[in-house]
Amino acid sequence: QVQLVESGGGLVQAGGSLRLSCAASGRAFSSYVMGWFRQAPGKEREFVAAISASGGFTVYADSVKGRFTISRDNAKNTLYLRMNSLKPGDTAVYCCAASDSQHASYWSAPRNYGYWGQGTQVTVSS
Repeated sequence: QVQLVESGGGLVQAGGSLRLSCAASGRAFSSYVMGWFRQAPGKEREFVAAISASGGFTVYADSVKGRFTISRDNAKNTLYLRMNSLKPGDTAVYCCAASDSQHASYWSAPRNYGYWGQGTQVTVSS
């Protein structure tokens, strides 16, 4: 089992940047594929990005490609999401999640993640 705690959310103006962190404890963090998802009020949970266990392979949603960067530090048991050029449409609760699936085609589906953090709010003002 792994426990996940996000931090780094907040209020930022459009065009600004934030870096989210996800601290993991419990079972070996480095064995999990990690993902970021977001959910805006009244909308379904949306895939944002995922990273392989080693950190060598990443996948992004089209809506954030070129603006967001997912990374991880396995020595620190921490996952990151660097968000640049933020837009009001990026406003949501952002959650990190851990998956045992090593197949990249499965990484965008929330059902393939067994462990979730509680989320951190990101609000982008226009």
